[in-house]
Amino acid sequence: MSAITDPVSDYLARIRNAQKAAHRHVDVPASKVKRSITQILVEKGYIRRYLNIDDGKQGLLRIYLKYEVNGKPVIRSLKRVSRPGLRHYVRASDLPRVRNGLGIAIVSTSRGVMTDKEARTNRIGGEVLAHIY
Repeated sequence: MSAITDPVSDYLARIRNAQKAAHRHVDVPASKVKRSITQILVEKGYIRRYLNIDDGKQGLLRIYLKYEVNGKPVIRSLKRVSRPGLRHYVRASDLPRVRNGLGIAIVSTSRGVMTDKEARTNRIGGEVLAHIY
């Protein structure tokens, strides 16, 4: 089995695939960055909740996905922006607005992982990890 070179891309792909298959939850290997992103998704209402599962290794995140009444997933799009081959760093003044403010950009800053709106408020730039709407 080969090693994963981009854990955040793998995280987003697992959520995307689980939603396409209409699963109630998805398990992903845990890390600090993935926990931070998941916490943001819960706070912004994109997923229902998550659990930390101790498997004796690095642990798992069980993410409970959220769907609308008609069965469509709440998350319409998960797009990885910065990747290992091409990092995307921005200043606070250049932070992107996703869907004119209807979506969120996940930004990794010196003060932790936060949304584009929080980073703009705190006047902090950083690496744009993903766009979600």
